[in-house]
Amino acid sequence: MTHDAGRSVELDRPIAGLRHTAARIAHLTSVHPPLDHRIFSKECRTLVEAGFDVTLIAPADEDSDVEGVKIRAVRPSANRVERMSRTIWSVYRAAVHERADLYHFHDPELIPVGILLKLRGNRVVFDVHEDDPQQILSKSWLPKAVRPLIAWGLNVIEGTAARLFDATVLVIPMRHRKFPRLKTLLVRNFPLLQEFSPRSGIPYAERPPLATYVGDVSVVRGAYEMMAAMALLPQDVEARLAIAGRFRPPELANALQALPGADRVDLIGLVPRDRVAALLGEARIGLCILHPIPGFPEAYPVKLFEYMAAGIPIISSDFPVWRRVVDRAGCGLLVDPLQPAELADAIATLLRDPEAARAMGERGRKAVIENYRWQAEGLRMVALYRRLLGA
Repeated sequence: MTHDAGRSVELDRPIAGLRHTAARIAHLTSVHPPLDHRIFSKECRTLVEAGFDVTLIAPADEDSDVEGVKIRAVRPSANRVERMSRTIWSVYRAAVHERADLYHFHDPELIPVGILLKLRGNRVVFDVHEDDPQQILSKSWLPKAVRPLIAWGLNVIEGTAARLFDATVLVIPMRHRKFPRLKTLLVRNFPLLQEFSPRSGIPYAERPPLATYVGDVSVVRGAYEMMAAMALLPQDVEARLAIAGRFRPPELANALQALPGADRVDLIGLVPRDRVAALLGEARIGLCILHPIPGFPEAYPVKLFEYMAAGIPIISSDFPVWRRVVDRAGCGLLVDPLQPAELADAIATLLRDPEAARAMGERGRKAVIENYRWQAEGLRMVALYRRLLGA
């Protein structure tokens, strides 16, 4: 496993085996759906396999038990104001009712809940998925004049609150310097290797000339640039693009369908996890061309590593952090995400040389097996829990 500078050596200590006595763990979210891939499929399922008694408190219509995880529903909110008030209070009441040995929360808006649980004498872990202060700077629903002030305030709140909690779990390595070093652990959002097997898809040489994008679909994630690139492809390059994910906002789908290049694009919408793997097993190329807005260039987008795990070459934004991954593995091409002509050239290059593209995909799969898989991240998370619980 690659080693990241600044990571706490104490929390990185390897462990022997996964099994643990059935300590009660509660994961809390007011934002994410109950089957969120990182929270449920990776973190909660890993803890169940390690022998913990795991409850996930999340917005849902009803309680359920799924794959060993007890899902305790709080009523979904109708809007952001309701979520920031009633839903947060409902999450807190449900958390107290659980009487867990350790609480692990996933949203900055739940920091007050984490503080209240800590004041009750509980062990509390703060899971920082994104660089939220940076992302606030590009939130269109906030007045532009107040975004820097809100970002600064959240930055102070996160850093101060983290000192009260027992540990902070980070996804983005670059954020490590902000949090207490000896109480911070990097648990990156790498793919579950067993979800993606190149052998379960169509043999690469027999695949149609299909590029794909999987994830939230928005302007800042390159929706317009992908459409423009398909319109710019030479007519002798047979190619289609499949876009799978939630459209943010929903009306974006209609706007994209009216653009040049739409005749080469399939807007699939949100798909279940097994369909993601099947789609990547049919594709020749995976696209990840996020814009250079605050928060994106330092992030580790999971789609990048899922494409690699599926054994398909990548075309990604040329950000320094991403360049290190792509260049080190030799698994794809990098482009300026704001230049559709560069993206079109990269798609044509890979489709015209399928043997070189196949080799890139194989190198990407190998890099995931060696350096970028969830299993190693999950082991470190279990080690953190054992230490906090005194096991």
